[in-house]
Amino acid sequence: MAKISAGLVMYRIHRGRPEFLLVHPGGPFFKNKDEGAWSIPKGEVDPGEDLLAAAQREFREELGLEPQGPFLPLEPIRQKSGKRVYAWAFEGDCDPSRIRSNTFTMEWPPKSGRRVEFPEIDRAAFFDLDIACKKILPAQRPLLEQLFRLLSKDS
Repeated sequence: MAKISAGLVMYRIHRGRPEFLLVHPGGPFFKNKDEGAWSIPKGEVDPGEDLLAAAQREFREELGLEPQGPFLPLEPIRQKSGKRVYAWAFEGDCDPSRIRSNTFTMEWPPKSGRRVEFPEIDRAAFFDLDIACKKILPAQRPLLEQLFRLLSKDS
């Protein structure tokens, strides 16, 4: 059975245009990757957990910030792995340089026997739609495009 993730897209209006907060995964595998490596803050849903509650939990864990609604549901997407991602958007702002991510431990370098701790998210930044669409994982791009269309209707 395919896994399910839930996440939040924080956006802000800057100089009359929306910008989207994306996160870059921490750890050695993504250290030198940029375009196509960023994501919305998201994570796997625990069995029986409410999807929106899971999205809020993941946002707190990955950024150290408390998301404030209202939350606008977006149409779910399916990633290349088959994982289904449910997402909600909300308007907010933060200083991305002040995020505080949870961490994970892994053997690094491989087969060394050494356990090293890494932040799950090593950085976050706001991007306009054009740049965000280049930075984000290709399968998640429709979430940003969908939100952009919804925001354009409101203006």
